[in-house]
Formats: sequence, C-alpha cells, structure tokens
Amino acid sequence: MQFAQRGVTLIELMIGLAIVALVLFLGVPSFAIFLQNTQIRNAAETTLQGLDLARAEAVRLNAPVRFQLVSDFTSGCTLSATSLNWIVSLTDPTGLCNIAPAGGNASLPGAAAPQIIEEKAGSEGNPNVVVVATGGSNAVFNGLGRLASAGITQLDFSNPAGGTCTYVDAVNGKMRCMRIQLSGGGQAKMCDPKVTDTTDPRICD
Repeated sequence: MQFAQRGVTLIELMIGLAIVALVLFLGVPSFAIFLQNTQIRNAAETTLQGLDLARAEAVRLNAPVRFQLVSDFTSGCTLSATSLNWIVSLTDPTGLCNIAPAGGNASLPGAAAPQIIEEKAGSEGNPNVVVVATGGSNAVFNGLGRLASAGITQLDFSNPAGGTCTYVDAVNGKMRCMRIQLSGGGQAKMCDPKVTDTTDPRICD
C-alpha cells in the first residue's frame, strides 16, 4: 500500500513562526536581565576573592599585604576607586604594575617591588559593570588579618545602563546590584543593598 505524504502548509508554517517570535519576544528581556545580573555578581565575587586572598596572605606572611584597585596593569597604573582591576601586593604598586616578582614568588626576599602576589582584570567577562569604592581605593591587612589603616569600607557594583537597583524576586526580575562591606576586623561580606528583610542573610549591615 502507498501512503500519501503530507507536507506543512503555509498557514501552519506561519503559525509556527509566530509562536517562535512570541517566545523570543517574551524571553529575550528576561535573559538580558539574567546576563546583566550574572555579570554584576561575577565582578563582585572576583573582587571578594581578591580581598580574601590579601587577608589570608597577610596572616600567612605575618606582614602587611595590600589589596588595591588600579586603573590598569601598565607602568602608568594609578589608584582608582572606580576600577574593577585589582592587585594584591606587599608594597604600593602605583606606577609599577607591570613589574613581575623576582623568581615568580612575591614573598621571596629581594623580590622586585611592588612584590605582586596576584592581579586580576575585573572587567574580563563583565563589560557593563562599574564599581564605586567608599573610603579609598585600597585596603591594607596586617599580620592578624585586620585592617591596618583607613581605606576601603564598601564597594558597590551595578550597571548604569540597567536602570535602578531593585531587590530581585520571582515577580519583578530587575537589576540586582551587589555590595561588599569590609569591617575593621578585616572580614569582607557580599550582600544585596536592596534587601530589607532582617532575617535574610543577603541583607547588608
């Protein structure tokens, strides 16, 4: 027996395309917000890792270690309270960000200043994120892991093109900004500045 093969009619094809277009129309904005919030969180987490590293190295070496936001990693680098680039080093890296440590180990005696332990370009993968530091552009930890001098107390991460920071839940799905708070004891905490529920662990102090 032979069976007639039936193709797709023009009307069926148009209906299918209309459904796909509707799904894309509804899904693309949500996906864009998701990507934006992911970039903000990634930038905040990368910075938090740098702060934690600086504190841990200060305790390990029993010596002051600096976390510093810098404009770039060239010989002309400067302090910047609005840069996502950071350096963990034993001495001030201003103007010396391109100097690698002697022997590849910043903690070795005689290592070339500024004895850089680690550096990170925070803008990698986070092109739309900006940071604003409160209290300065560096944090210096002593051998006890405490802040040795006045410096960064807070870092706020956002996307200016994304609108106003809003607490994210299943209903509104808007831009979620992040904040890092640095206590005098040296502890760094990441939180959501728009969370108001005091029982929520994401609330800022």
